[in-house]
Amino acid sequence: MTHALPAALDAPRQLWRRFAGWLHARMPKGLYARSLLIVILPIVLLQSAVAYFFMERHWQAVTSRLSAAVARDVAALIDFYDAFPKGEHREILQRIAGEDLSIDVHFLPKEPLPPPAAKPFFSLLDHTLSRELSLRLQRPFWIDTVGRSNIVEIRVALDDSVMRLLAHRTQAYASNSEIFFIWTVIASLVIIAIATSFLRNQIRPILRLARAAEEFGKGREIAFSPRGAREVRQAGAAFLEMKRRVERAMEQRTTMLNGVSHDLRTIITRFKLSLALIGETTETSELKKDVDEMERMVEAYLAFARGDGGEATADTDITAILDELKTDTERRGLGARTSFAGRKLVAVRPAAFRRGLANLVGNAQRYAKNIVLTGVNDGKTLTIHIDDDGPGIPVERREDAFRPFYRLDESRNQDESHSGLGLAIARDIMRSHGGEVTLEGAPLGGLRATVTLPV
Repeated sequence: MTHALPAALDAPRQLWRRFAGWLHARMPKGLYARSLLIVILPIVLLQSAVAYFFMERHWQAVTSRLSAAVARDVAALIDFYDAFPKGEHREILQRIAGEDLSIDVHFLPKEPLPPPAAKPFFSLLDHTLSRELSLRLQRPFWIDTVGRSNIVEIRVALDDSVMRLLAHRTQAYASNSEIFFIWTVIASLVIIAIATSFLRNQIRPILRLARAAEEFGKGREIAFSPRGAREVRQAGAAFLEMKRRVERAMEQRTTMLNGVSHDLRTIITRFKLSLALIGETTETSELKKDVDEMERMVEAYLAFARGDGGEATADTDITAILDELKTDTERRGLGARTSFAGRKLVAVRPAAFRRGLANLVGNAQRYAKNIVLTGVNDGKTLTIHIDDDGPGIPVERREDAFRPFYRLDESRNQDESHSGLGLAIARDIMRSHGGEVTLEGAPLGGLRATVTLPV
């Protein structure tokens, strides 16, 4: 018994999870849409509940009482006619009905009543009046609540004729109830309009904060000051403080590296001067090569650690950079092709971006004979493919190739100085723009380096 209870509850839980998943998939994802839904949904539910109970309790009750009153008047007129069947009493009955009851009475020749008309599905008057007449009259009757919008027609079969009664619709129907619904809808629209305006003003500072953070992640500067509600202002102030700390850390790192760079260059210069004074020998020749290699490694390391954060962002012609890289490749005696689709101008740091692409192209130039540069700007993302026909890099080692100072012992290496920083510098530059660099197999058979950058 104890095991049967959890099993019985499992089906409702599964059903609830499916419903929750279905609802989550169809719910709006944006904060503005969700906030608007939080405001609108209670209003709609409240107004619907009020309208429903008004219909059931008030509107239907009033209509039932009015219809019962008309049915009593019709029954009284028929009783009067039965009590005084002579023809001269018809005029008296018509006068009493018109003056005292506001009902026009006519007598038609004895004939069958019209066939029952189609009952309107949502007509409360038709159903209510038919029910009340059935309770009051013991004679066949026919009603029409649709034909003439402001008149209700009732026909009652008598022994020698047909009594035709015409009453105003307002006598049997609470016609002014629609005003309640109209005012309800108008009030709801006004409340929704006010809520929409206030929500838009509250969401706008959040969007500005998100845009400022996104632009900062791309290495771009944007004017931003905290606005909006207290919590949003706190988030904005925290972002500005984080931004200042990051910039201060970068500035301190750059200052330190500049000092290290100066000291290392001074020592390397002393080595070169000492070797020059010693004279040209076999040993000094080897030492000069080591010193030159050391200088290249130091420059590559400083470039990687320092980056190009001080450069300002500007609209840059990407096709011009690709053409420069193509010309440089052809100057080395290699084949090169370029193509570009979409908007050519993209906001980047020109020198840093060109350097990142040059590192990727230079990596291909050392191990391939043909290089293809392809660029596409779809309005949201800039994608650049650098394909070569070289030996490539094994799949399991492509991510390792981005590690600083990582050396590939096989056919490829990352940069000319063998410091292992070429691809690391390229990825660092692209990530500072908010983008990414990935490696995969190229259609030419070698390696494809793909740069993706938000625009």
